Amino acid sequence: MAIEDGIAGESWSAAEVEATVLAYLRMLRMQELGQTFVKAQVIRQLANQLPARNTGAIEYKFRNISAVLHALGVQSVSGYKPLANVQKLLIDVVGDLLQRDLALDQAAIRSVETAAEPPLITDFEDFVVGVPSPKYRVNDAATAAIQRVAVKRDYLEREARNRSLGHAGELVVMEFEARRLFTEGAKRLIDRIEHTSKLKGDGLGYDVLSYDADGRERFIEVKTTSYDAETPFFVSSNEVGFSEEAVDQFHLYRLFDFRKNPRMFALNGPISASCLLDPVSYRATLLGS
Repeated sequence: MAIEDGIAGESWSAAEVEATVLAYLRMLRMQELGQTFVKAQVIRQLANQLPARNTGAIEYKFRNISAVLHALGVQSVSGYKPLANVQKLLIDVVGDLLQRDLALDQAAIRSVETAAEPPLITDFEDFVVGVPSPKYRVNDAATAAIQRVAVKRDYLEREARNRSLGHAGELVVMEFEARRLFTEGAKRLIDRIEHTSKLKGDGLGYDVLSYDADGRERFIEVKTTSYDAETPFFVSSNEVGFSEEAVDQFHLYRLFDFRKNPRMFALNGPISASCLLDPVSYRATLLGS
């Protein structure tokens, strides 16, 4: 007996893995196209195809697929939080099927590049949630295998460059900050909230200037996604550096599930203290003679 992907049992065969990945990618296509589906029904149908796998094992495998997709820069099916213990076989199958899924490619690009409007939030009472504790950090061997996958998708990076989505998230944060200051009895500071990225550009290392109730400046960097709270996000070296300079005043607000049920968690202090920073590219300049 072996332990594969968090479930005790026999190792998954290539046929089982392929059937599971195909079912997952179908859900992902439907999600990105705005179509509804019932996860329990998908799992039941897949379990009928895979008599050796129970529903729990299939759900764990779905979460392993989410972990691989995030590492490849691809959004995951909402609700399947990434889980580690990833088989190399799974990495290979996901990479191969992802490369051939042109319908998903088109739907995913369209989804992440769609414009966004600030949602109408009448009650911020349940807007702020705790920082998630993901369990999807794959081991070094799996990371190396993922890096060697021929196909790479930059859907999540494209979403991060969606200026309409980012702007909408910043406007929501400004409204949240105004209500927070009002609740904390600092109404005098509301008019001083500044949309810094709009007024002064993106080079300062934060997007919104707000205040604590005692008048101390609060520098807020806003990161917005339409996907789950565990979805990776992108930060610049400038943002990382500024977070280390303004240790006590820097706040990163991560907005997630923005198009359907927007919520937020906050990271305070240096970004490197709360996030694992993986370099995704380097700028190369010729050394010269």
